[in-house]
This record gives sequence, C-alpha cells and structure tokens, in this order.
Amino acid sequence: MSEARLQELKDRLIEIGSLNSAVAVLGWDQATYMPGGGAEMRGRAMALLEKLSHERFTDAAVGKLLDALEPYAESMPYDHDDAALIRLTRREYERSVKVPASFISQLSEHNSNLYMLWTRARPLNDFASLQPQLEKTLDLSRQLANFFPGYQHIADPLIDFSDEGMKAETVREVFAKLRQELVPIVRAITEQPPADDSCLRLTYPEDQQLAFGLDVIKDYGYDFERGRQDKTHHPFETRLSVGDVRITTRVKENYLADALFSTLHESGHAMYEQGTNPAYDGLPLGSGTSSGVHESQSRTWENIVGRSRAFWEHYYPSLQSVFPDQLGDVSLDTFYRAINKVEPSLIRTDADEVTYNLHVMLRFDFELQLLEGTLAIKDLPEAWHARYQSDLGVRAPDDRDGVLQDVHWFGGIIGGSFQGYTLGNIMSAQFYDAALKAHPEISAEIARGQFGTLHGWLKDSIYQHGSKYTASELLERVTGSGLQTEPLIRYLRAKYGELYSL
Repeated sequence: MSEARLQELKDRLIEIGSLNSAVAVLGWDQATYMPGGGAEMRGRAMALLEKLSHERFTDAAVGKLLDALEPYAESMPYDHDDAALIRLTRREYERSVKVPASFISQLSEHNSNLYMLWTRARPLNDFASLQPQLEKTLDLSRQLANFFPGYQHIADPLIDFSDEGMKAETVREVFAKLRQELVPIVRAITEQPPADDSCLRLTYPEDQQLAFGLDVIKDYGYDFERGRQDKTHHPFETRLSVGDVRITTRVKENYLADALFSTLHESGHAMYEQGTNPAYDGLPLGSGTSSGVHESQSRTWENIVGRSRAFWEHYYPSLQSVFPDQLGDVSLDTFYRAINKVEPSLIRTDADEVTYNLHVMLRFDFELQLLEGTLAIKDLPEAWHARYQSDLGVRAPDDRDGVLQDVHWFGGIIGGSFQGYTLGNIMSAQFYDAALKAHPEISAEIARGQFGTLHGWLKDSIYQHGSKYTASELLERVTGSGLQTEPLIRYLRAKYGELYSL
C-alpha cells in the first residue's frame, strides 16, 4: 500500500515539476530572446502556469498522501531517498498551503511585467518610472511574509524560502563577524597604489570572448549536450530538467573580465544542477538545496579556481594567443594582479573577492529596512548612494549603477534575495578546504587544466544529493562542522597577503 501511495505522490510531483519547467522555459526566453512587445502576454502565461502548479501542489489529496506516508518515512533511515522526498515535500507543502494561489498568480504577473520595465528603465537611468511598481513589490513581499505569522523579523519567512533555517538575526550575526575581519583587510590593501588593470579594458571582440569562456567551462565539466549559453541583461542559470540546464552571460567589448567570469560563475551553478541524481528529476529533491550552497559552487569555479594563479599558469598562454595584440606583451604577473585587483567599486557583480561581501551586506540591510518600514522606496536611491559612500568610499554618478544595477527586486521579492551570496562565499571556502584534504593533488591538477578530481569530488559530496539534505546538514556532512567564517578569511589573507605583501 505504501509503495502505491508513494508512486501516486511521485506522479503528482512530476506533473507539477513539468509545469514548473514550462515556467522556467518562458522565463529564460523572456530574459534572452523575447521581443519587448510580448511582455504582457508572457506575464499572464507565466502567472497562469504558476497558479496551476501551486493549486496542484496544495491540493488536499497531496496532504492526505503525505499523512499516509508519514509512518513509512519514519520507518526508513533518515538518508533514504524516499524518506528524504517525503520529508522535503511535507516541508514545502506546509509552507505552500499558507499562500493562496491567487496571490501566487498576482505576484508572478507583477514580477514578469516589472522585469521588462526594468530592462528599459535601467539604460535610461529612470528609477522614477519604476518607483510605483517597486512599491507594489514591497507591499506584495510584506503580504507574503505575513502568510507566516509568528516570525521574529518580517524578513525571516522570506529568507527561509531560499536559505532554509536561516533568520535575519542569524545572518546579521554572521555578517557582523565577517565584516569585522574584512574591513581591516580592505583598508590595508586600499592604502597601497591600486593594481594596474588597464590590460582588461582594451577592445576584445565579443565572439572571441565568448568562445574562450566556453572552452574553459567545457574543461570544467559543463555538459553542452545538456546545456547552452546565451546573452542576457543580468546573467543567470536556469534548470529546465537534469538534461537541460542553461546559462547566460553578458559581454562588454571594452572589459574582458565581465563575460569571462560571468560564464565561469554561472557554469558553477549549472554543473551543480547537471550533477544531481537523475532519479530525482522532476521531484522536489532534484535541484540545489539552498541559495547559499548554490552560490558556493558558482563562487568556487569563478574565484577559488578561476582567479587562481594555478589556473592562469595553464590558461594564460591560450588567452594570449586569442588576443595577441591586447595581451601579447602583458606578463602573467600583471594579468593575475589585474583580475584580482582590490578596489572599492560600484557594481556588485564586478566586485573583487575582498570587497564583494560588503556589497551584499548593504543590500541585505536595505531589505530589512524596507520591510520594517524604516526606509521608503522613494528614499532608496539616495540611501543607496549614502551607504556606498560610507561603506566603500565611492558614489555612483547615477541610479543606473546604483539602485538599478541588480535585477533581484525588479523581478522577484524584497527580502531573502541577497544573503545567499555571502553565505555561499563562506561555504565555498569550507567545501574547498574539505576537497583539498580529500585530494591534495587538486591544486597541481588545476595548473595543468585538469578539473576531473575536483568536479568529481563535488558531484559525489554535494551535487548528486540535490535537496536531499538541508544546507546545514550538507555542510556538517561534508566538512564536519557548521557555518564558519574562518576558512574564507584564511583564504583571503593568504591569497591577497601574497599579492599585496600584507
């Protein structure tokens, strides 16, 4: 009887997964190839599909199946796939039934429409045209949080959506501890003359940039039989199924690092999704477990690997051969310092490893203030400029490179959008330490352009499990400890201490 009920549950979940995959296809197309005139209809279509998915998932029959399967799950070992599926589905079901399907539809359509408005308003530096819609986003975000009464902070339910188990106060404590260590490092580096990165700011033809990046991520292990890369306004990865995991990038012909490191970053997300157990496909288990763990993988491949000296000992001659006029006379030392230049900057996605988390922390603080009502949307642009001036000593000349730079609030909710980036940086150092302990040869292999050992270890230790374990369970399982900032600080001090003679 339990087997029949479990199969019925899986059949229902796979149907829901198919609807979610259709939404992902429409979202990918909207962000890549869809003409702007299709925004209104696309918003309605996505809203309808998300409503149907939500209604099917919150059907009382799903709850009854979960109730009937509870004894079966409890009789299984905790890490049994069936027990994990029932446990995860129960958690998501109990959360989803609190939110009306009509609200899901309203939020989806609003997000879709606002995203298209943002793609037009940002190049025009036109925050004013988005202000009323962003105020609606804030209102909808508060409504969503209030479907989950009993929180300590209104952001808690929204943070929990993407980083299950985390609360605003916990994130604040982690960020405060990390900030205390980061600020002196930033200060010590920025007291020195900045590294010369002019070699990155010459003219680099788009096609050659894209081709080089694709060659690298093929070497990493990104499977192009199950993926592809396209251009977009704000790079992202999207999973349609384990057999179709797509990435996007953006290209600046006058800045080499943008497309290259975006490609490396998104390939890290994608390899995580491609590496999940195929048996989980279409089920809640079949994707990454949290935004923080997901970000740990993108930052590992972008930074710990992709900005390492060992990596460029192998790849720099190839890059020079692609761009002989631009880099032929530039030494590896100069190039390596350029791609690891530490300097307070305006754009989060372009920020160096040392200052990056300061960008995340101020966005997280803004989300809390907006949700609390201590900061109004109309005051957000100036608050943004003031905070950048106080925290990083820089001020954007306009809102385009200020509050309009990140898509998150213009295509999603306010709350829970940013903490995962820094949590991911912290976890990336912990996971990489564990990988090196298991396979000390990884560094030497990277210097030869070989990534199979690292990719294989990550697949076995992290990727294959999908959402079987929570982020905290996975971290404990892989590293033997909970979240710790020390490995990240050690990594930054070692790398940038050598670069800047600290």
